Amino acid sequence: MTNTGDRLDRKFIVVGVTGGIAAYKAAHLVSTLRKQGADVHVVMTASAIQFVQPLTFRTLSKNPVITDMWDPNNPHEEPHVYLGERADLLIIAPATAQTIAKLALGLADDVVTATALATRAPVLLAPAMSDIMYEHPSTQEHLKTLRGRGCRVIGPEVGPLASGKEAIGRMSEPDAIVEEIAAILEAR
Repeated sequence: MTNTGDRLDRKFIVVGVTGGIAAYKAAHLVSTLRKQGADVHVVMTASAIQFVQPLTFRTLSKNPVITDMWDPNNPHEEPHVYLGERADLLIIAPATAQTIAKLALGLADDVVTATALATRAPVLLAPAMSDIMYEHPSTQEHLKTLRGRGCRVIGPEVGPLASGKEAIGRMSEPDAIVEEIAAILEAR
């Protein structure tokens, strides 16, 4: 991995974690971004919490983790707006078929999709799902729509999936995602 420290130093990066088995890779992503000097803030869907607990991300990011826009204990009045306005970049990893569809339709019923609508920063998606779901015409159309709106997409890759199959749908590795984040920010 190339040292991206200079490019990520003090960059405000929001990591949206959604509910797929690849959520465990988001922990490595957050850790690597922090090591590269980024100020990392994590937002999670309720489904993501089924895979990785918020405490993991709070410990790795050194920041509060937002899981519910309406939690009275949130550190910000409107966390999706607060984070969206300050973000230098929003990465959604893993980006499930559900989240990709909601983003393409402009739905904002969780903190991850609401933050995506509340930001003007670059949005990077790291899809992760079964090969059948990824190749479905709806998913492909939603990704085309999002690319047309300026979203960047990294992956998915061919590799072992949760089903045991070797196929497309595996989330890109965190180090590759960090490299893509640095390239996007450097180009701004």
